[in-house]
Amino acid sequence: MTLRKTRLNACKLYLILDTQVCDYKRLWSVLESGVNNGVDIVQLRDKLGTVQKAHAFITRAQRYLKDRVPFIVNDRADLACIAGVSGVHVGQDDLSVAAVRQICGRSVLVGRSCQTLAHFRAAENEGADYVGFGSVFQTQTKPDRSPMDLDVLGKVALQAARAKIPLFAIGGITRGNMARVRACGVTRVAVCREILLAQDPARTTRELKTLLILN
Repeated sequence: MTLRKTRLNACKLYLILDTQVCDYKRLWSVLESGVNNGVDIVQLRDKLGTVQKAHAFITRAQRYLKDRVPFIVNDRADLACIAGVSGVHVGQDDLSVAAVRQICGRSVLVGRSCQTLAHFRAAENEGADYVGFGSVFQTQTKPDRSPMDLDVLGKVALQAARAKIPLFAIGGITRGNMARVRACGVTRVAVCREILLAQDPARTTRELKTLLILN
């Protein structure tokens, strides 16, 4: 097992820095507080910005993070490759896992977004290193997507455990509904607005991490 995969297996709290939620100045501030207060893995998601701004942020973040936590870029395998980040995250309509590795090399971590058990099985067959599963609850990031039947989340969490593929529940996850996620057998979550829009991101991060590691 590679060092990147070993570190990925230990990750619990996944922070998504979304430029549709905050500008780059705020994202940088949250990035710093997040990694200093319990965030285990970070992703940049920029669907609407310029390549130049995304590249500048990715390069700066990669220098800052170094080997502290894995840094993932959403969709843009080209920018991820140039900066030498840990991995790339792709959705159902994005590049295949194989295509990402063809661009970035075999050592890059590749995550896949999934919404169904069939999606998860396909990601497993593709050789995805981890899966983001959701939307679990209603979320402004995907406003057209209905909340998930939590029985489905539980079934996929069981499959992921058997397959030894890290599964991060995603979509509208907060401190208030974390217990419902944990009850499904999920031990990893990806969070966006709960931290990005928090009045005290550092405290929110610590509280989320505590809820994740409690038995």
